[in-house]
Amino acid sequence: MERLPAERHGHRYERMQPEPAAEGDASASSSSSPSAPARRPEVLAASASFRLSEATRVFEELPRATIFSVSRPDAGDITPMLLSYTIEINYKQGVPIALSGARPSWFGVRRQGLQFRWRLFKKASQVLYLHFALKRREFLEEFHEKQEQTSTKLRVDIDCVKEWLQNLGIGDHMPVVHDEDEVDDVNVPSQPDESSIRNRNVPSIAVLPVIRPALGRQHSISDRAKVAMQEYLNHFFGNLDIVNSREVCKFLEVSCLSFLPEYGPKLKEDYVSIGHLPKIQKGHKEKCCSCGLFSCCKSSWQKVWVVLKPGFLALLKDPFDPKLLDVIIFDALPHMDINGEGQISLAKEIKERNPLHFGFQVSSGGRTIKLRTKSSSKVKDWVTAINAARQPPEGWCYPHRFGSFAPPRGLLEDGSMAQWFIDGQAGFEAIASSIEHAKSEIFIAGWWLCPELYLRRPFEHHGSSRLDALLEARAKQGVQIYILMYKEVALALKINSLYSKNRLLNIHENVKVLRYPDHFSSGVYLWSHHEKIVIVDNQVCYIGGLDLCFGRYDSPDHKVTDVPSTIWPGKDYYNPRESEPNSWEDSAKDELDRTKYPRMPWHDVQCALYGPPCRDVARHFVQRWNYSKRNKAPNEQAIPLLMPHHHMVIPHYKGRSKEANGEAEGKQNHDENVDVKKTASLASSASSQDVPLLLPQELEPQALPDGDLAMTGFDINQADNANKTGFKQPLLNRKAKFDASRQDLPMRGFVDNLSSPESATIRRFDSPKEDRHHMDKKWWERQEQGDQVASVLDIGQVGPRATCRCQVIRSVGQWSAGTTQIEGSIHNAYFSLIEKAEHFVYIENQFFISGLSGDDTIKNRVLEALYRRILRAEREKKRFKAIIVIPLLPGFQGGIDDGGAASVRAIMHWQYRTICRGPNSILQNLYDVIGLKAHDYISFHGLRAHGRLTDGGPVVTSQIYVHSKLMIIDDRIALIGSANINDRSLLGSRDSEVFSALLTVFSQQQIAYT
Repeated sequence: MERLPAERHGHRYERMQPEPAAEGDASASSSSSPSAPARRPEVLAASASFRLSEATRVFEELPRATIFSVSRPDAGDITPMLLSYTIEINYKQGVPIALSGARPSWFGVRRQGLQFRWRLFKKASQVLYLHFALKRREFLEEFHEKQEQTSTKLRVDIDCVKEWLQNLGIGDHMPVVHDEDEVDDVNVPSQPDESSIRNRNVPSIAVLPVIRPALGRQHSISDRAKVAMQEYLNHFFGNLDIVNSREVCKFLEVSCLSFLPEYGPKLKEDYVSIGHLPKIQKGHKEKCCSCGLFSCCKSSWQKVWVVLKPGFLALLKDPFDPKLLDVIIFDALPHMDINGEGQISLAKEIKERNPLHFGFQVSSGGRTIKLRTKSSSKVKDWVTAINAARQPPEGWCYPHRFGSFAPPRGLLEDGSMAQWFIDGQAGFEAIASSIEHAKSEIFIAGWWLCPELYLRRPFEHHGSSRLDALLEARAKQGVQIYILMYKEVALALKINSLYSKNRLLNIHENVKVLRYPDHFSSGVYLWSHHEKIVIVDNQVCYIGGLDLCFGRYDSPDHKVTDVPSTIWPGKDYYNPRESEPNSWEDSAKDELDRTKYPRMPWHDVQCALYGPPCRDVARHFVQRWNYSKRNKAPNEQAIPLLMPHHHMVIPHYKGRSKEANGEAEGKQNHDENVDVKKTASLASSASSQDVPLLLPQELEPQALPDGDLAMTGFDINQADNANKTGFKQPLLNRKAKFDASRQDLPMRGFVDNLSSPESATIRRFDSPKEDRHHMDKKWWERQEQGDQVASVLDIGQVGPRATCRCQVIRSVGQWSAGTTQIEGSIHNAYFSLIEKAEHFVYIENQFFISGLSGDDTIKNRVLEALYRRILRAEREKKRFKAIIVIPLLPGFQGGIDDGGAASVRAIMHWQYRTICRGPNSILQNLYDVIGLKAHDYISFHGLRAHGRLTDGGPVVTSQIYVHSKLMIIDDRIALIGSANINDRSLLGSRDSEVFSALLTVFSQQQIAYT
């Protein structure tokens, strides 16, 4: 078979240079909600009119079509109808972009052009069918116009007769023709004018050159066929109404999702048949029963529109209707199948019993769906296109550094930014501000959520800052709000998530709430969803230790009392060591006597992520939401499926560094992603490029030298070219360049104030011995003398929003997110970063329960990493320090010796077993090797506050409950998230968690000192 050069695949997506916008052109971010994209509201599913409204059009500008090549099956066959054409489509669309330095919730006025380019392989017969369809539509429009004119005249005549009969007194007995009795054909347009029809006419003579027999030599036939087809396509590619018609959109394989930039480039789209969904109902009032016993619920093969994007496969009822029927989100695939024979593919052909059926299946995220097409060639096209989506090593089907689902961000300039917040006052203020400016959607996931929580204090002056009030205000403005709550075992926990769910659902219909897991059906009783996430418009997200619940609001003052009540109303005056409320419904009623009991101060750290890292966290939320919806509410139409936003990660790997090359990362992944707990030697599972090089500029990311951008490797052992951040410029010796007037900060005036009586204290670390290196000794002496130590007033509760290199890591498994593999990338990151630390490791965590190599009881190996690093420091005679800050006592009710305080004693047992008691503790093992010098390398601390209960009242004290989950490495790297240091949080198969691994241009020493 002779074939002229042609390409059947190769959709491309190109970002063009920014274009100047028209004056006053401002646009908002588009929603990722599948039910209501901001620019494309719901359209009539079967509209026949060429003249679609501006909001419903697929194309906003005219595309260009070019005949790329012509081919035919046999050189001896000159029948033009057997010719096939490769058509290249180019479409340029303007999208809004945020101005540099602007808040993520607001967008600037510039517009950036996105160019979409894809190729179609069409036969001449398909073009002929398209022509017939367009002529049929033209005929129907003309017919409808005449019908409307006749109907209008008839109605006028009937109204006159009716009025005349009523005047005679017999009008009540006269039959009347109602609108619903007339022909209801949704395939006819409404009143097109004659000139409009004439302008949209595609003359039949234009298609004659396409079907006219052609004689001549091979090249002349091909050239004439190409010219004829090009001239025909130009007839309807010059009219925006025709291009947006259903027939042409189907021919061009485009839909309402094709050019939405938040979902990534255009890949493959077409009609296929599926059999795993209930029968699609045509009437809006019809409902599918949940029993599955009647014929209406039985699955049957039905035609749907399938859209392939880089991160998912979406199934739509209609290409003009964005409502999702189903979605397959691509996830990391195993390296081998169950037989150990090669990597699993996303899609593969399947053999049908009926030879007239042609099918394939798609498998990802623990799900497999079967699809059918009309021919074996279409099956091959779909399988090739879907598997091509997993090929790039920067895609979603390959594990990345630490075995994470998400690639590193910020290796080149991509808008990745981060910001830290110390304690609940700063964190809640930032969250409230972002919610107030939400434009399209809000995602919230939490272990515990209290609708009556005030995010700003004093609460009497900030009634609108109550969480339910904030959400209600945004929901009334059309913002879609999705809330995922942990469904607790009521006998074990008293957080009453059912009350919170009912309270939130009563706010507004735009608030959707899911509780998961369903303990009985899933068999999950011991594990929880522990991540704390707030995502606004896919532009900014907040992760860390702060739940949106009572007891978390605090400031660096860490006051132990509130008499009279101005800051902590009712049950928000919280001390679980004294009393745990049995009910949270009457939240305004005090649980504790404020004149007798202090509150328990709460220390936490929160992190805001902007840009691509935010969308990675949102992808995690969407995975969890869709998995929970399928298991908890598969037939509830009010709870939609979601599609993740996409960020093009290809530019990260096409940078100027060797480490940034996607090929290099793909080569490293096999060694980097080995599970730490399964490695006999427990060597780090990551390469030497695990940690990005620090960018020295602290507050001005725009001023970064080009040379620093070239060093895109994550190597903790390297030093900065311009300004090294080593131990010679240590933790407390640099004044923070904090400027509260910066516009990119969400609020101002948050500074620590330890001058109050209710001040927090921490023990100063012991000074080093005299035989240490001269520079280290000199530095420690300066610290003891208080020389050149940064004032705490220079350090705020809020860090600068600055450019960062970041990777989202998590702990998830089959039960929590429906993933095919257990992901323990948080555990891997802890182990790898601690091993590569050069000078110090600073850890704040609610728990510290870990094990050494050979410990069969405790599986996580954070302790082993610390142990190895300390022994290396001793061998090399280099200064190193590990500082661990944990709560003095577990946050559970009861004294240590109380009969009902078994939980307190159990946690203390496992923590002491980790720290100092028995052969599995780190101190005992260090004593056995280096003796008392172990205290030079590692120390453990707790926090305590004190104050008077009332004016002139007794002085009381309480521990500051350290709930933060934070690790700082060498003043360069920060891990911030929700995971505790224990097996529940780190193994991946238990609690679900989310963390961020940050290397930022602001200095982590500000966090540590605060």
